[in-house]
Amino acid sequence: MRRNGLKGRRSDCPVNFAVETIGDKWSLVILRDIIFWGKRTYGEFLRSDEKIATNILAGRLEYLEEEGLVSKSPHQTDKRKDIYMVTEKGIALVPMFVEMIAWSARNETWQTMDHAGTNQQRRFVERTVKTKNKAKLIEDVIEIVRRGGCVFEGVTQPSNPRPSRKRS
Repeated sequence: MRRNGLKGRRSDCPVNFAVETIGDKWSLVILRDIIFWGKRTYGEFLRSDEKIATNILAGRLEYLEEEGLVSKSPHQTDKRKDIYMVTEKGIALVPMFVEMIAWSARNETWQTMDHAGTNQQRRFVERTVKTKNKAKLIEDVIEIVRRGGCVFEGVTQPSNPRPSRKRS
């Protein structure tokens, strides 16, 4: 394999590479929405609780496509829309998502937050923490996503609106 320097990266450290590729505030949220909630269109991503700005979303989707983590294709029935799907490169992040969920669930700060999740979400989070065979859980998620599904298929994502800030 021919080497081309650092290709604009700060270092050749694998952790740094991952942080520079997916470590911004939005990339993992977009990938989460595809993998776990089956969101596929720009409008669906905009309706996420995190309230991503339209210009940021457009830039992140373009970036994720350039990095090969998502693919974009025209909507079959509405040519004004594009459909975003996670690629094999994006699916390869499923183990990291499972570990992030388990890490968060074990974190005291996360535990003391209000949660508006569904029963399916609570069971999934609990499974990431308690399962003795995390490889099987990861395999199950990957299989679902590869066939075009999502982890919480058929489940309506609860809205968890941010509290409004009062101006003084």
